Amino acid sequence: MNKTWILHVEDDEQDIFFMQRAFKAAGIENPIQHVRDGEEAIDYLEGTGAFADRKGVLQPHLVLLDLKLPGKSGLEVLEWIRAHPILRAMVVIVFSSSPEPADVERAYHLGANSYIVKPIDLDQYAEIAILLKRWWLGYNQFAPLGGTPLIFESSPT
Repeated sequence: MNKTWILHVEDDEQDIFFMQRAFKAAGIENPIQHVRDGEEAIDYLEGTGAFADRKGVLQPHLVLLDLKLPGKSGLEVLEWIRAHPILRAMVVIVFSSSPEPADVERAYHLGANSYIVKPIDLDQYAEIAILLKRWWLGYNQFAPLGGTPLIFESSPT
């Protein structure tokens, strides 16, 4: 199970801390890369910017994506992911503080695989981590992804 890579896109330090604690408590040992904004997420997925030299680092199979990010929003990142044929099969779980129906609808319309409203306490984070471990990291079968950074001929418009 630990060969499944996770990209956690989150700008709030407290949410990162809670997620790390919950993953540890749930026994999730999968490699996790944290990035703090939408542009950094795209750089990571493209292997550009600060991640240009990340040879040999696997592409994530699972992306935990906050919506309310500085710069490019989570919805913009999701739209960018789904615009690339190589990334379309990547599992993207929106993990947002927004329970607004318009945000939920827009995320699913853009191709989110799941939408989870962030919990309010550590116990709920732990419960979500256990469910993520059981379903997405346990039973779910991920599409094969390349083992090196993606090479993009040109960005989709």
